[in-house]
Amino acid sequence: MKGKAWRLYGAKDARLENIELEAAGEDGVVVEIVTNTICLSDYKAMALGTGHKRVPKDIAENPIMFGHETCGIVREVGTKWAGNFRVGQRVGIQPAFNIPGHELETMGYSWHTIGGETTLVRLPSIIMEMGCLLPYDGDAFFKCSLAEPISCIVSAFRSNYHHAFGSHVHEGGIVDGGTMLLLAGCGAMGLGCIDIACHGPEKKPRRLVVTDIDDDRLSRAARMFGLAYSGGRADGTVNGVALHFVNTRGIADPVAALKAYNLADTADASNPTSSGGGFDDIFLFAAVPALITQCSDLLAFGGCLNFFAGPTDQKLSAPFNFYNIHYMNHHIVANSGGDVKDMTDSVEWIGKGLLHPEVMITHVGGLPSAAQATLDLPTVPGGKRLVYTHADLPMVAISDFAKLGADNPFYAELDRLCAANNGLWCKTAEDYLLANAPKIAIGDAPAAKVVERTLAL
Repeated sequence: MKGKAWRLYGAKDARLENIELEAAGEDGVVVEIVTNTICLSDYKAMALGTGHKRVPKDIAENPIMFGHETCGIVREVGTKWAGNFRVGQRVGIQPAFNIPGHELETMGYSWHTIGGETTLVRLPSIIMEMGCLLPYDGDAFFKCSLAEPISCIVSAFRSNYHHAFGSHVHEGGIVDGGTMLLLAGCGAMGLGCIDIACHGPEKKPRRLVVTDIDDDRLSRAARMFGLAYSGGRADGTVNGVALHFVNTRGIADPVAALKAYNLADTADASNPTSSGGGFDDIFLFAAVPALITQCSDLLAFGGCLNFFAGPTDQKLSAPFNFYNIHYMNHHIVANSGGDVKDMTDSVEWIGKGLLHPEVMITHVGGLPSAAQATLDLPTVPGGKRLVYTHADLPMVAISDFAKLGADNPFYAELDRLCAANNGLWCKTAEDYLLANAPKIAIGDAPAAKVVERTLAL
């Protein structure tokens, strides 16, 4: 089966190539990829090449496909899986396959026939055996692509833990009805975190404070959740959660300013374990030493810091108050990606319309734009980049649709459709793009088919 795929041959050496994959055969499944969203982890893999621990050392001879936030349509089903999947079914793929003995091998980093920035993938039997091909019943492909980053946030919520003073029994998850802080929280993953905190079906905080140092990001984030941003802050209630956005740039004592949100109902000077305005759960979205140290001062008694940011500095360190770890029961967790249950639940919640992952998307493009858009992530501001793998389009910010639409009716219509949805990408915009965008040309494939390794449990 012929397709087109971005393949990685080395650090910053990605090539858009015609490929040919094996048919499903007896025990495989072939999926046509429709959408893929770009992750900062993709940038790390592309920038480091074989220097990344998940990328094989032989990619110069055996290149891997990259991209791992996908949604597609089943096109062929091997007889082994005929009772589980059907041709025409919409599916997502959990990229962390967690195959025993191959735990670090992940879709988008380690596999030759499975990636997101391609028109077609062939999944060997072990992927289905691990439960990583997930049926999707939602109304738009792009939402299922965002289920993977959403699953990472779900995993983070579930990774936090707390326990009562004097008890060794850990209770997983954030404090239900507690106080939560997102530091540097107006990027794409921060927006997803806000959505889950306010609309998720599991534990929710009673108060959520979100910080950033950029007024444009804060203003957009507040608007996405129906709040008006002015004078460095926005305040309101979303689905029963008291939500506050605050610009900490220029605040002389940001720790005191953030604790002030909680002082009225958490301070008790006579109680040595009083939180004094601290937060039960903190999620840190930037690998900045100064912010790590601030977290140490912002935790409540028994508070949990989730270091969500994935650092590139292998020697990253920062001062942290170990007196409070001992006496105030502070603790730190971190996680890198979700598991099958996190992904399955995310796909289900998105399919039911409980979550609103479209708040994460700021740019939309076609397959030819994917590699450069990935490399531009650290330097071009914005949230999630959404790729339609069969479209031949540049990567364009949604905010630029109106300007491009002055000369191009295609973008004029996309602007109209998004404007009717509070400036957000939406199903009607997706439907219009899929029907009207120029299609990518798939040429003759090389003589040799791309073949995946055979792994078994």
